[in-house]
Amino acid sequence: MFVATKDTPLATTITGSLPRPHWFSENLNGRSFLTAFNGDATYREQYSDAIGALIGDQCRAGLDLVTDGEMRFDNDIGGRSWFGYAFDRMEGLSSRERGVPNPGGQRRPDFVRRAENSGDIMSEFISTVRPPQVVGPIGPGTLQYDAVWKVAQRLTHKPVKVGSCCGQMLDRYVIGGYYKDRLEQLFAFSAALNAEHHRLADAGCAVIQLEEPCLHGSGGVMGEVSFDDYIDAFNREVAGLRDKTEVWCHTCWGNPFAQRLGQRPSYKPTLSYLGRLDVDVITIEAVENEGAEIADVASVLGNEKKLCIGVVNHRTLQIELPEDIAALIRKALKSVPPERLLLSSDCGFGREGMSRTHAFYKMIAIVRGANIVRRELGLPEAEIAASEPKYAL
Repeated sequence: MFVATKDTPLATTITGSLPRPHWFSENLNGRSFLTAFNGDATYREQYSDAIGALIGDQCRAGLDLVTDGEMRFDNDIGGRSWFGYAFDRMEGLSSRERGVPNPGGQRRPDFVRRAENSGDIMSEFISTVRPPQVVGPIGPGTLQYDAVWKVAQRLTHKPVKVGSCCGQMLDRYVIGGYYKDRLEQLFAFSAALNAEHHRLADAGCAVIQLEEPCLHGSGGVMGEVSFDDYIDAFNREVAGLRDKTEVWCHTCWGNPFAQRLGQRPSYKPTLSYLGRLDVDVITIEAVENEGAEIADVASVLGNEKKLCIGVVNHRTLQIELPEDIAALIRKALKSVPPERLLLSSDCGFGREGMSRTHAFYKMIAIVRGANIVRRELGLPEAEIAASEPKYAL
């Protein structure tokens, strides 16, 4: 159900994460969000100020949908908290010490080779993930996504999008032990996160974004779990949500230390599966290959879904020119009408990838590029407070 983007052609947003302000030095350190926020005055002040500052940046840039910058994640190594936030808080998972072999990424031989080489940056990342073992029935535990959203949403009138790691990725990384059947474990993650997502939707969150279920990064090669089972698991995780809120699926080429996990990323090997996801919006990284596969992805979505394309790169510090962004948008409009096209970053800006300053000007560039095309189409342009000449110093 389109809530946040119903009447906003070429709506702009970012994938989710933003670089931490340098002064935000506190961490959850394994605590639940509410335990820290309601019991630790220093954490509460720093967290609230960080969320306010980052939402302010997005509003000054003129984005239509904003995020909390994923400030609930600890300041860790290479973005471990994308998995770790859930690993450390869901029921049925044990903690693991550093150095435990990680089963994730087995279907990406190039990634495995890099992770096994101590001189490669992927080795730095993979050694920190510390996958837990499944030791009991999997439950949502203390994820508290609804509380995380409320703290951010009360700071702005714009819709706040909340993104999270999908259960299929969590299942792929954990070490089994409790469930005798792999699919039983996979679907247990789906059931637990479905309950958590419904709490978030019932709280009023207008956009819930989940990661794509282990499809395109596989290169078309199935592992222990089939693509059909991954689709089933993902759709169980989002079951019933589209009756309450807008559901997005972000397809990601990986982002530890702003690195992609595959050297020649392509959506084509698993293209037919994307259209089967029970979501309102599919997001793709389009800057990475200059929009080469926009038409391919659009062709499998049907008229009931929207396509969100990345128009700025999160892996480079070069700020994209608005004219180049507008050219990529025009290319997408050949396959998707403006009312079904959304604009974002290729992936998140956080994870030790760039500075807050770079992320800020990339967000402005998104809106400046969108405004060029909006002007050409006779659509209302977004106000960009940060580029208003009368405020220049």
